[in-house]
Amino acid sequence: MTRNLEPIAATPFTDRALVAGSLYAAPDRLAQRTTALHRAKVSGANATDTIAALAADADPAPQMIIDVGCGRGTATVRLARQYPSAIILAVDQSPGLLTVVRDRLSAQHRSTALIAADFHHLPLPTASADLALAGFCLYHSPRPRHALAEIARCVRPGGWIIATTKSADSYHDIDALIATSGLDPGADQRPSLYQTFHTGNAEAVAAAAGLTVQRRVDQQHIFEFADLDHLAAYAITCPKYRLPANLTDATSLAAELRRRAPDAGPTTASTVTYLIAQRP
Repeated sequence: MTRNLEPIAATPFTDRALVAGSLYAAPDRLAQRTTALHRAKVSGANATDTIAALAADADPAPQMIIDVGCGRGTATVRLARQYPSAIILAVDQSPGLLTVVRDRLSAQHRSTALIAADFHHLPLPTASADLALAGFCLYHSPRPRHALAEIARCVRPGGWIIATTKSADSYHDIDALIATSGLDPGADQRPSLYQTFHTGNAEAVAAAAGLTVQRRVDQQHIFEFADLDHLAAYAITCPKYRLPANLTDATSLAAELRRRAPDAGPTTASTVTYLIAQRP
């Protein structure tokens, strides 16, 4: 059962050295990736708005919130505004990303505790939080059930966890374009970056972690890339692709794509899943 729930995928998103290094050690790559996707998005609810609304429904007045895998802190800042009296702990493995969170919260005249930690081993007291968020991070774990159970340990009985992820086939049209261009013929054959925790297995993983899923929300997001420059700005940040060594930036990748493909960006999709669960 565990093997079915948690396939240890040979993907860059579960490579601990890569995650701690070039993927997230500094905020630039994540900011470029997020900006390119936001520019391309033409359909689908805003993820931060959705998380904030689900949190308000689950617990309108939490005293302590943990934002695990907080990244650049977009949801952290939103929850800080939504719950001005709550204690908020922002947790991420990357000190560089935590610096961005600190600066963004300072601009809102709000402080929070910043904790650099692996979500498999959180340096937090048991049953200390009312609400925990694990937003778009659990697919970085080869053992998401264990990570989710560790997050749940830090939540009081009856407290809430909101876990978000994407479908395993997210952005497959981009994989196909990169493959057919000849730049990376295997791009559409490799395991999904989201293979360990995705729309298809998220509820089963949560149940195996001992959580009770009270609600599930699935939203379809559609993305239209304006041209190959726009696509390259995203694709150069994607660790799934094995591109030629000379293509190290978006400008050179876009130029090479134009030699091989029509100068039109693809339309692609991703399903985003939100689980709203309780610790029994």
